[in-house]
Amino acid sequence: MSGNLNAFGITHLRHVDLAVPDYQTQRSFYTDLWGLTEVGTDGDLSYLAAEGSPEQYVIRLRRAGEKRLDLISFGATDPAAVDALAAKLASEGVQLVSQPDKLQTAGGGYGFRFFDIDGRVIEISADVETRQHREVEEGESIPVRISHAVMNSNDPTRTKDFYEKYLGFMLSDTLWGEHMGEMMHFMRCNDWHHSLAIARGPHTSVHHVSFELRGLDEYMRGTGRVMRAGIKKVWGPGRHNAGNNTFTYFLDPSGNTMEYTTELERLTTDEWHPSVYDIADPMTQDVWGTADPMSELIARESFNDPDRGVFVAPPV
Repeated sequence: MSGNLNAFGITHLRHVDLAVPDYQTQRSFYTDLWGLTEVGTDGDLSYLAAEGSPEQYVIRLRRAGEKRLDLISFGATDPAAVDALAAKLASEGVQLVSQPDKLQTAGGGYGFRFFDIDGRVIEISADVETRQHREVEEGESIPVRISHAVMNSNDPTRTKDFYEKYLGFMLSDTLWGEHMGEMMHFMRCNDWHHSLAIARGPHTSVHHVSFELRGLDEYMRGTGRVMRAGIKKVWGPGRHNAGNNTFTYFLDPSGNTMEYTTELERLTTDEWHPSVYDIADPMTQDVWGTADPMSELIARESFNDPDRGVFVAPPV
């Protein structure tokens, strides 16, 4: 398994934090419909957990005048790894947003924040308290955990190189198109096929955030529940080739794409060789053939609005 362990002690994706103007609408979307549990609020913050996950929360909503990505948080093995990575990044010219310190958000812990090459705020943390979670039951169509986050970049290869060089992420696979070149890089920090992916988009923004369901039946039930509620379905249900995971994409009330997935591949070999998949092959996008063919129209739905938070630290 050593080839799948992160060189700098990054362990997993913890949470994605979003600022939203339609705060109450979003809270009810994520709790009543998407299947997350609000575990607490703090002023203009709402902390949303996945029932099957020990993470304190997987989505944080912040009431704000404009929509933005506040940050993406990854776990680290221990405070020593946090300190070492912060020192390394600073010495290599990466702009830190905060120095390693006690975290003031739910679950506490010890961490720091920095800007990635596109201006996203990334948090690395250790010693965050876990929460009482439970086994999601058969037929229960709610997220077990956060699966991965995909971000748009107008230079996805430059962004991929940043995560490889500075954060030790490893490339799992790439999607490629004849006219557009490299379209998406899937990157891992553990044995899951990807915890992060970088998509080609016209600007820096959230492409989608994905949630793992218990199994195929639960994934289809969840997909159906959200469809019946009249939420705009962008694409799916289907099964991707790269990562082998199922997918259904929906737009949340503020236009961020959210995905239900299951059965994401786990890479158990050190000798994994990344593949390049041609997006012109219908089997690349959907091996089942149940989703509409990928089109410019579908792709555009996940471009999202240009992120207002680029190189701007969130207030909390």
